[in-house]
Amino acid sequence: MTPPKTMQPDGEGSVQVKLDPTDKIKGAKVFAVYGKGGIGKSTTSSNLSAAFSKLGHRVLQIGCDPKHDSTFTLTKKLMPTVIDVLEEVEFHSEELRPEDYMFEGYNGVMCVEAGGPPAGTGCGGYVVGQTVKLLKQHHLLEDTDVVIFDVLGDVVCGGFAAPLQHAERALVVAANDFDSIFAMNRIVAAIGAKAKNYEVRLAGVIANRSRETDEIDRFADKIGMERLAHFKDLDAIRRSRLKKCTLFEMDSDDPDVHAAQMEYIRLAQLLWDGVEPQTATPMKDRDIFDFLGFE
Repeated sequence: MTPPKTMQPDGEGSVQVKLDPTDKIKGAKVFAVYGKGGIGKSTTSSNLSAAFSKLGHRVLQIGCDPKHDSTFTLTKKLMPTVIDVLEEVEFHSEELRPEDYMFEGYNGVMCVEAGGPPAGTGCGGYVVGQTVKLLKQHHLLEDTDVVIFDVLGDVVCGGFAAPLQHAERALVVAANDFDSIFAMNRIVAAIGAKAKNYEVRLAGVIANRSRETDEIDRFADKIGMERLAHFKDLDAIRRSRLKKCTLFEMDSDDPDVHAAQMEYIRLAQLLWDGVEPQTATPMKDRDIFDFLGFE
């Protein structure tokens, strides 16, 4: 007779969130970039990193997505993730060297892909915590002026909100449409929740891939936040992803490309100088559904 199988509790053995409250990033300006999946967060983050570097700052971009494609326009390749290299040494982090997981990209921007646990086995917050811990152990944050966390999709759990525990300001990327504004409302709520216990504050919204900004502006005005920048739906930006390069490596003689480059420089300078925190009040789901769109 076959003995009955022993059932493991759901989640048993998975990689869970274990954040060390002492692992704070000190000395650098830290930004976390959020937004609806596919809205262009990685493009925005990479070009913003490049813009900060153009202003003479030492920049570190941390991709927080299992796809590990946040930084490939900076490095021209898909880099191994922190979770991958940790697995190779059976999570003995003392065996790792900085060059195992950190790579230099365009104009000196340093790039790290945190990665994520295998699907269905744990929480990405653990990976964020391990990445920050590694960076501190190797003293890599001491030579950094700006840290940008590029975070996976919508805020789906406490783990993917983990970068908010390290950031000074959170940025939301949104298009001028219902779905991305609906997601932005949820993200604003998550930022507000984290702000009760951490130093992070909402900086504002970046309009992306949109010819107009009327719906974004109407929503932002309603809840009490500001639009920080506007990047139109340019074919040059799409082509830069295909060419595996930043917008700053595209033809600046094109007036639209030049205008977008200058907008990134302006945004970087604005963030460096300091953005007043926004005290936005997110809407209830039913209220935002009624608020957006046309009769």
